[in-house]
Amino acid sequence: MDLQHLELLRELRDRGTITAVAAAGFRSPSAVSQQLRTAERAFGMRLVEPDGRRLRLTEAGRLLADGAQQVAVTLAGLQAQLDDLRGQPQGTVRVCGLPSATEFLMPEVITRLAGTQVRIELTDEDIAEADFAGLTADHDLVIAHSLAAVPSGSADRLVVSLATEPLDVAVPVGHRLAGRHQLSPSDLAEEDWIGVPAGFPFDTVRIAIENRCGRSLNVVQRVRDNRLVEALVAKGIGCGLLPRFTTRPRHGVVTIPLAEVRSTRQIVAIARPDRVERAAVRLTLDLLVEIGRELR
Repeated sequence: MDLQHLELLRELRDRGTITAVAAAGFRSPSAVSQQLRTAERAFGMRLVEPDGRRLRLTEAGRLLADGAQQVAVTLAGLQAQLDDLRGQPQGTVRVCGLPSATEFLMPEVITRLAGTQVRIELTDEDIAEADFAGLTADHDLVIAHSLAAVPSGSADRLVVSLATEPLDVAVPVGHRLAGRHQLSPSDLAEEDWIGVPAGFPFDTVRIAIENRCGRSLNVVQRVRDNRLVEALVAKGIGCGLLPRFTTRPRHGVVTIPLAEVRSTRQIVAIARPDRVERAAVRLTLDLLVEIGRELR
């Protein structure tokens, strides 16, 4: 078996389209299609089939793509043993994360790695929950969040819990609720609401509030950035949700715990199983877990 053919099928499974596979490998879609045809001749079976305007893996293609992951884990394990023989982890670890989670995790990780031979290459992405797993194709570790234990779409990835963070309701100073020590959904029924785009985890809390109080909140804005939520709340434009660990004191904003609905998010690290076999990635992941434990 040609390992390149196996890896191609795995890439197609994870990225979804020939165009995405081509872009990731700096190739043309026609070159990727040609490689797929070569793989089919080599295996003597159809590996892809039409699915509307796209292609999807056949049963044989899925079998080989899953096998490619097992091969990658084995090879990565050998690499890890070589890393151990060198005496200490080394190399670059590519980390992509949600800004509001990486803010309280990654600066400390980078600080603790100072003096080692491990370098962190950090990028940030503020995207919908279902898209986090896809980022593992290009990054060693993805720091994500979810109101569930495992983010949607990451069933075949390694998911490691880092921290549990409460989400508090933010209200303007001087608001009728500002002096409360705790809020319930019924307290928010008449309020204007600053939400997040549909599909983002925090929106699940809004839905839970509506279900609990029996009416829809008046969503006046949908934004992704927590700093922008803070600014809008401070001006009295509405109430919103803010994560407790990364919300710093801001003039004009009061944060209050929310009761009666699930209002905590799980901060997790997502990775392809073979990536975590690298000693440098394992060390980085261990530090993330340690720092998350200290927060708890």
